[in-house]
Amino acid sequence: MTAPRIGVLALQGDVREHAHALERSGTRALRVRREAELRGIQGIVLPGGESTVIDKLLRAFGLFEPLRAALRAGLPAYGSCAGMILLADRLADAAAGQQTLGGLDVTVRRNAFGRQVDSFEQDIRYAAWPAPVHAVFIRAPWVEQAGHDVEVLASVEREGTAYPVAVRQGALLATSFHPEVTGDLRVHEQFVEMVRERG
Repeated sequence: MTAPRIGVLALQGDVREHAHALERSGTRALRVRREAELRGIQGIVLPGGESTVIDKLLRAFGLFEPLRAALRAGLPAYGSCAGMILLADRLADAAAGQQTLGGLDVTVRRNAFGRQVDSFEQDIRYAAWPAPVHAVFIRAPWVEQAGHDVEVLASVEREGTAYPVAVRQGALLATSFHPEVTGDLRVHEQFVEMVRERG
Protein backbone atom coordinates (compact mmCIF):
# COMPACT_ATOMS: atom_id res chain seq x y z
CA MET A 1 0.00 0.00 0.00
CA THR A 2 1.39 3.40 -1.02
CA ALA A 3 2.15 5.71 1.89
CA PRO A 4 -0.21 8.72 1.95
CA ARG A 5 1.37 12.14 1.41
CA ILE A 6 0.33 14.30 4.36
CA GLY A 7 1.39 17.90 4.73
CA VAL A 8 2.30 19.66 7.95
CA LEU A 9 1.68 23.40 7.95
CA ALA A 10 5.22 24.62 8.63
CA LEU A 11 4.82 28.31 9.41
CA GLN A 12 5.14 28.15 13.22
CA GLY A 13 4.70 25.65 16.02
CA ASP A 14 5.62 22.02 16.66
CA VAL A 15 6.09 21.02 13.02
CA ARG A 16 8.94 18.51 13.50
CA GLU A 17 7.09 16.52 16.17
CA HIS A 18 4.00 16.11 13.99
CA ALA A 19 6.08 15.15 10.95
CA HIS A 20 7.88 12.50 13.00
CA ALA A 21 4.58 11.09 14.35
CA LEU A 22 3.11 10.97 10.85
CA GLU A 23 6.15 9.16 9.46
CA ARG A 24 6.00 6.65 12.32
CA SER A 25 2.33 6.16 11.38
CA GLY A 26 3.26 5.07 7.85
CA THR A 27 2.99 8.28 5.82
CA ARG A 28 5.20 10.64 3.87
CA ALA A 29 5.21 13.93 5.83
CA LEU A 30 5.76 17.05 3.73
CA ARG A 31 6.25 20.54 5.10
CA VAL A 32 3.83 23.10 3.64
CA ARG A 33 4.81 26.78 3.47
CA ARG A 34 3.67 27.78 -0.03
CA GLU A 35 0.51 27.36 -2.08
CA ALA A 36 2.29 25.07 -4.55
CA GLU A 37 3.09 22.66 -1.71
CA LEU A 38 -0.62 22.04 -1.16
CA ARG A 39 -0.75 20.25 -4.50
CA GLY A 40 -0.35 16.53 -4.29
CA ILE A 41 -0.97 16.13 -0.55
CA GLN A 42 -3.84 13.95 0.62
CA GLY A 43 -4.26 15.53 4.06
CA ILE A 44 -2.76 18.25 6.24
CA VAL A 45 -1.88 18.72 9.90
CA LEU A 46 -2.26 22.16 11.47
CA PRO A 47 0.13 22.08 14.45
CA GLY A 48 0.07 23.76 17.81
CA GLY A 49 1.70 27.13 18.22
CA GLU A 50 0.19 30.61 18.49
CA SER A 51 -3.07 30.80 16.56
CA THR A 52 -2.94 34.55 15.96
CA VAL A 53 0.62 34.31 14.62
CA ILE A 54 -0.23 31.36 12.35
CA ASP A 55 -3.26 33.28 11.04
CA LYS A 56 -1.08 36.27 10.14
CA LEU A 57 1.59 34.07 8.54
CA LEU A 58 -1.01 32.18 6.49
CA ARG A 59 -2.06 35.48 4.98
CA ALA A 60 1.49 36.80 4.60
CA PHE A 61 2.54 33.64 2.72
CA GLY A 62 -0.57 33.71 0.51
CA LEU A 63 -1.76 30.40 1.96
CA PHE A 64 -4.93 31.42 3.78
CA GLU A 65 -7.41 31.39 0.89
CA PRO A 66 -5.90 28.39 -0.98
CA LEU A 67 -5.87 26.31 2.20
CA ARG A 68 -9.42 27.32 3.12
CA ALA A 69 -10.55 26.41 -0.39
CA ALA A 70 -8.80 23.02 -0.14
CA LEU A 71 -10.51 22.29 3.17
CA ARG A 72 -13.89 23.24 1.74
CA ALA A 73 -13.19 20.92 -1.20
CA GLY A 74 -12.71 18.02 1.22
CA LEU A 75 -8.98 17.93 2.06
CA PRO A 76 -8.73 16.00 5.36
CA ALA A 77 -7.17 18.01 8.17
CA TYR A 78 -6.08 17.41 11.73
CA GLY A 79 -5.57 20.41 14.00
CA SER A 80 -3.95 20.21 17.44
CA CYS A 81 -4.28 23.08 19.94
CA ALA A 82 -3.81 26.17 17.74
CA GLY A 83 -4.86 23.96 14.84
CA MET A 84 -8.20 23.35 16.56
CA ILE A 85 -8.65 27.12 16.78
CA LEU A 86 -7.83 27.52 13.07
CA LEU A 87 -10.40 24.89 12.08
CA ALA A 88 -13.21 26.35 14.21
CA ASP A 89 -16.05 28.21 12.54
CA ARG A 90 -16.39 30.48 15.58
CA LEU A 91 -14.13 31.79 18.38
CA ALA A 92 -15.48 32.83 21.76
CA ASP A 93 -12.65 35.31 22.31
CA ALA A 94 -10.98 36.09 18.99
CA ALA A 95 -8.12 38.57 19.02
CA ALA A 96 -8.68 41.77 17.05
CA GLY A 97 -8.71 40.91 13.35
CA GLN A 98 -8.18 37.17 13.93
CA GLN A 99 -9.59 34.88 11.25
CA THR A 100 -10.03 31.12 11.12
CA LEU A 101 -9.97 28.71 8.21
CA GLY A 102 -13.20 27.17 9.50
CA GLY A 103 -14.87 23.91 8.60
CA LEU A 104 -15.68 22.60 12.08
CA ASP A 105 -19.12 23.64 13.34
CA VAL A 106 -17.78 24.52 16.79
CA THR A 107 -17.21 27.52 19.01
CA VAL A 108 -13.73 27.38 20.54
CA ARG A 109 -12.30 29.41 23.42
CA ARG A 110 -8.57 30.15 23.21
CA ASN A 111 -6.41 29.57 26.31
CA ALA A 112 -9.49 28.14 28.00
CA PHE A 113 -7.54 26.26 30.66
CA GLY A 114 -5.39 29.26 31.54
CA ARG A 115 -1.97 30.66 30.76
CA GLN A 116 1.33 28.87 30.13
CA VAL A 117 1.83 28.27 33.87
CA ASP A 118 -1.54 26.48 33.97
CA SER A 119 -0.46 23.85 31.43
CA PHE A 120 -1.12 20.30 32.64
CA GLU A 121 -1.19 16.60 31.72
CA GLN A 122 -4.11 14.26 32.27
CA ASP A 123 -5.26 10.79 31.22
CA ILE A 124 -8.54 11.06 29.30
CA ARG A 125 -10.99 8.65 27.74
CA TYR A 126 -11.01 8.95 23.96
CA ALA A 127 -13.90 7.59 21.91
CA ALA A 128 -14.03 3.78 21.93
CA TRP A 129 -10.37 3.15 22.76
CA PRO A 130 -10.17 0.98 25.88
CA ALA A 131 -6.89 2.48 27.11
CA PRO A 132 -6.86 6.17 28.06
CA VAL A 133 -4.88 8.81 26.18
CA HIS A 134 -2.24 10.72 28.14
CA ALA A 135 -3.05 14.26 27.04
CA VAL A 136 -0.71 17.24 27.30
CA PHE A 137 -2.50 20.61 27.45
CA ILE A 138 -0.39 23.74 26.82
CA ARG A 139 -2.35 27.02 26.87
CA ALA A 140 -5.06 24.83 25.43
CA PRO A 141 -8.45 25.74 23.98
CA TRP A 142 -11.66 23.87 24.53
CA VAL A 143 -14.94 23.58 22.62
CA GLU A 144 -17.78 25.59 24.14
CA GLN A 145 -20.43 24.64 21.59
CA ALA A 146 -20.58 21.92 18.95
CA GLY A 147 -23.05 21.50 16.11
CA HIS A 148 -25.19 18.40 15.59
CA ASP A 149 -22.82 16.91 13.00
CA VAL A 150 -19.79 17.17 15.28
CA GLU A 151 -18.72 13.98 17.05
CA VAL A 152 -17.22 14.58 20.49
CA LEU A 153 -14.37 12.10 20.99
CA ALA A 154 -13.04 13.23 24.38
CA SER A 155 -13.87 15.77 27.09
CA VAL A 156 -12.32 17.23 30.23
CA GLU A 157 -14.43 18.28 33.21
CA ARG A 158 -13.99 21.65 34.87
CA GLU A 159 -16.25 22.81 37.74
CA GLY A 160 -18.94 20.29 36.85
CA THR A 161 -18.97 21.01 33.11
CA ALA A 162 -17.55 18.64 30.49
CA TYR A 163 -15.73 20.54 27.75
CA PRO A 164 -14.91 18.72 24.51
CA VAL A 165 -11.16 18.52 23.82
CA ALA A 166 -11.28 16.21 20.78
CA VAL A 167 -13.85 16.42 17.98
CA ARG A 168 -14.43 15.15 14.47
CA GLN A 169 -16.68 16.34 11.69
CA GLY A 170 -16.38 14.56 8.37
CA ALA A 171 -12.80 14.82 7.14
CA LEU A 172 -11.77 17.21 9.94
CA LEU A 173 -10.27 16.12 13.27
CA ALA A 174 -9.15 18.40 16.11
CA THR A 175 -7.70 18.04 19.59
CA SER A 176 -6.91 20.73 22.11
CA PHE A 177 -4.02 18.62 23.41
CA HIS A 178 -0.67 17.61 21.88
CA PRO A 179 -0.41 13.87 21.08
CA GLU A 180 2.73 14.53 19.05
CA VAL A 181 4.78 15.05 22.23
CA THR A 182 3.81 11.85 24.07
CA GLY A 183 4.85 9.07 21.70
CA ASP A 184 1.26 7.75 21.58
CA LEU A 185 0.49 7.47 17.85
CA ARG A 186 -3.21 6.62 18.08
CA VAL A 187 -4.54 10.08 17.17
CA HIS A 188 -2.16 10.38 14.22
CA GLU A 189 -3.04 6.84 13.15
CA GLN A 190 -6.72 7.77 13.33
CA PHE A 191 -6.06 10.73 11.05
CA VAL A 192 -4.03 8.61 8.64
CA GLU A 193 -6.96 6.19 8.44
CA MET A 194 -9.28 9.14 7.73
CA VAL A 195 -6.97 10.16 4.87
CA ARG A 196 -6.94 6.62 3.49
CA GLU A 197 -10.75 6.48 3.65
CA ARG A 198 -10.92 9.62 1.50
CA GLY A 199 -8.70 7.96 -1.10
